[in-house]
Amino acid sequence: MTKLSVVVPCYNEEAVIDSFDAEIRRVLDTLPVEYEVCYVDDGSRDGTLGKLRTIAAAYGEQTRYVSFSRNFGKEAGMLAGLKEATGDAVVIMDADLQHPPELIATMLEHYRQGHDQVIARRTREGDKKVRSALSRLYYRGVNRWVDVELADGVGDFRLLSRPAVDALLALPEYNRFSKGLFSWIGFDTVHFDYRNAQREAGETKWKFGSLLNYGMDGLISFNNRPLRIGIWLGVSLVGLTVLYALWITAMAITNGIDSPGYVTLVAMIAGIGGVQMIMLGLIGEYIGRIYYETKRRPHFLVKEAHGVTAERMPEASQAVIVERSRR
Repeated sequence: MTKLSVVVPCYNEEAVIDSFDAEIRRVLDTLPVEYEVCYVDDGSRDGTLGKLRTIAAAYGEQTRYVSFSRNFGKEAGMLAGLKEATGDAVVIMDADLQHPPELIATMLEHYRQGHDQVIARRTREGDKKVRSALSRLYYRGVNRWVDVELADGVGDFRLLSRPAVDALLALPEYNRFSKGLFSWIGFDTVHFDYRNAQREAGETKWKFGSLLNYGMDGLISFNNRPLRIGIWLGVSLVGLTVLYALWITAMAITNGIDSPGYVTLVAMIAGIGGVQMIMLGLIGEYIGRIYYETKRRPHFLVKEAHGVTAERMPEASQAVIVERSRR
């Protein structure tokens, strides 16, 4: 019988975690699978960890949880969950019930047909028109730059086969952009659409600034083309400078020597300075990523874990365990 692992990153989900756990078990109990639910507490500041302890005590071997020493971000949470999962297939989903648990049955059907990645792609029904338009514009633009395809509406809600999970875990980079990594590993992939659901409780963790930074990660993580912009901008500026010099020379020959004025000079200096600052920022962004990669710090630190053997945990999480509690 297939063993299914459900990985659930959590950050300040005290208000919804009980409802989610009851709903996910209601669905999983109807499916012909063995299952485990792997929660990852990403340094929550509310009572999420206490709720997970209670759930783990109630359901024993069907529940695992890992709690970070602080908030390391959702990418670290998903990585920890994938390393913790032991199933033949692994489903990644959020705890806010915006990812309908009923869709796991559809994912399993596709998985049994031989697909290694089964991706639930949400429609944008109910989203604000401006946000939907900006999202479509972003994906249309970014796919012209990155080396992998990023599909609009495709997030982390998906099923991965064990070979796909192992392929992801073999990628050691510190700066992880999972949406791109999912696409980069390939394997047999299938999509299906579902209607976007509203958050059951609590507040979204994705503010405008977070989305903007996430979009920048997607642009930079899978290509170096922004750096090449500097080459082409430099060539273009040199060409424009040559043309401008020829124009000034021609005007001087035909109309006599005449100073073109300070406006043109200031505009050129400001324009060239702006281009230089943009390129320095891009170079700095890439150098910063190299800097973090060379540190080789762990992706996360674990302060508490349930259902993990002492031999497996350091290898699986590559983290320093500050404190362990087995309940």
